[in-house]
This record gives sequence, structure tokens and C-alpha cells, in this order.
Amino acid sequence: MSDYAVEALDIVRTFKDGEVRALDGVTLQVTRGEVFGLLGPNGSGKTTMVRILSTILAPTSGTALVNGIDVVKNPNAVRKSIGLAGQNATVDENLTGFENLRMIGLLNHLDKAFVVRRAHELLEQFGLGDAANRTAKTYSGGMRRRLDLGAALVANPPLLFLDEPTTGLDPQSRQDLWAIIEGLVESGVTVLLTTQYLEEADRLCKQLVVLDHGKIIAEGTSQELKTSLGSTVLSVTFANTDDARRGVELIREISAKPPNVEGTVVDLTVDHGPAHAADALRRLDAAGITLVGLTLREPSLDDVFLNLTGHKTEDGTAVTDGDVPAPRRGRKART
Repeated sequence: MSDYAVEALDIVRTFKDGEVRALDGVTLQVTRGEVFGLLGPNGSGKTTMVRILSTILAPTSGTALVNGIDVVKNPNAVRKSIGLAGQNATVDENLTGFENLRMIGLLNHLDKAFVVRRAHELLEQFGLGDAANRTAKTYSGGMRRRLDLGAALVANPPLLFLDEPTTGLDPQSRQDLWAIIEGLVESGVTVLLTTQYLEEADRLCKQLVVLDHGKIIAEGTSQELKTSLGSTVLSVTFANTDDARRGVELIREISAKPPNVEGTVVDLTVDHGPAHAADALRRLDAAGITLVGLTLREPSLDDVFLNLTGHKTEDGTAVTDGDVPAPRRGRKART
């Protein structure tokens, strides 16, 4: 058996008779027993990649193996070995939590006794035991998302695709779902996760690939990506935007990389934080510019993404998939 749950080679997917390239030569290797992250803004190709790997879409060209099975040559076998939960919970609102999971199990032709036992097990595992006999329309958004995740796990798949699973959730529900995902991985499940939440990727993902406009623009661990940016981020807060505009021109030469500016805050990536902070203070003081604050911090994935793409994760024009059905289931640019 391969060490990889997913092996995708040079995947291309076009739409509109080839005019739009949603994916442009993407190669991935997802190690078993880990969370692998696809990070990028809307329209970067994340969901298209998941749809190909889960056999909802066929690649225009390239090869993909999921659990060692070719997604084009044997899609039915692929579907039996995966679970899929998308951006929107797709539970039947008029069924109870238990009935939703039982229905999924029976639709997958699983043994009835196993389905009943598995449904109760998942409801308890995801904190829905007390709501098992309530209709799903009475569930909160976080509860529905947990139920949807449970539905993707009824058949005990070794590989789970999660396409932006925490979109729209409140902070506590997002934290709860992260804990569930971590527990699944500890039990041996492999997870391929798409997200535009940088905090989510930083916490959960062992390996990351950053997509932008259908291409891989960076890959590695979270720490490797941060290290590639620079050892320190110098963050300077000015009293007003006029001071920020004047100040950025005085200190931009401190860093070899362009500054990131958001309102009155200017971030610079530097290799020698204390020395460059002192230099910035001298320059600004000489110009009579008073600061509200100055800090040194480790780079974040936010900083990495801005440096790589020049735009925030919410930017980007979404590529539509025409009539393809949906799968079952938060800065300014650099100046």
C-alpha cells in the first residue's frame, strides 16, 4: 500500500470550452494519517480539486489516485473509500439527527444493525446525542455542520474530504469542529481540508499547499512557509492614515520585501527585528511622526499569503462549474 492517500499528478481542469483554467497543472501527495491543507481565496481552485478527487468532476487532463484507485477509471470504488462534507450542511431538515445518519447508511447499502449502531456512536461522538430525536430544522448552524460531518463518516471511510467545513460558523462552533477533526486524525483518518481561514490551516494542517488562480504558489509545513517569509514582522501603527502614508515611504527600505499596509498599520518582514525597529524609530522621529504602537512578532500565515499573492484570502474571482452539482455533504494588498 502506498504511503499516500491521495496522489494527483499535473491536474488540469478547464471550463467554458477551455477559456477558463480552474486548475493549471496541480500535483499533490497527501500522506496517510494527517490533515493536508489546500489554502487559497475563493476562485483559487480548491473546491474544483476536491470535486475531482471525489469523482464529482473529471479532470481535463492529469491523473489522480485516491486510496490507490484511479478516480477516472474506477469512480465507484473511490466513492466507497471516502467521505465528503462541503461548505453547506446538506442534511434533511425534516428528519431527526438519527434518521439522517440512518438514511445515509442505508443509501450506502450498509448492514441495518451496523447503521443503527454507527449512527448512535457518531451522534454521541459529535455531541448530538441529546438531540438525536429532534428534527434537523431545530439544530443550530454548528449542530448541522457536525451532523453533516457525521453523515460523511457513517461508512467509516479512511479518507475524508472537508471543503471549507467551518465557513459561516461562529468562533466557538469553529473551535468545536477543529477538536473533532483532530480527534478523527488521532483515530487514523486522513483529512484533506480546504480553507481560507489562515488560523484554521495553522492549527490543523501538517502539510499545506497554497493555491492561487489554479496554480500552486507555495507548499510545505506552516512553519516552513512562515520561515520563508522572514524571521520577524515589524508592525507599526500610526495615528492616522496621512502619517501612515508618510511613514511607509520613510521605512519601506528597511525590508527587502514590499510593506503590507492596512489603514494606519504598516507591516514589514525583516531578518533582524530589534535593529530594524530601532532604525524605523529613528527615521520616523526625525520626521516628527508620532507612533501609536510598534511591535515585533513571528510571521503568520496571513503574512505568508499576502506576500505570495498580494491580496487577502477573500479576494479572487470565483470560477463557476456550470451545471455541476455541489458536492454532498478573513487585509489589504501590498503597496
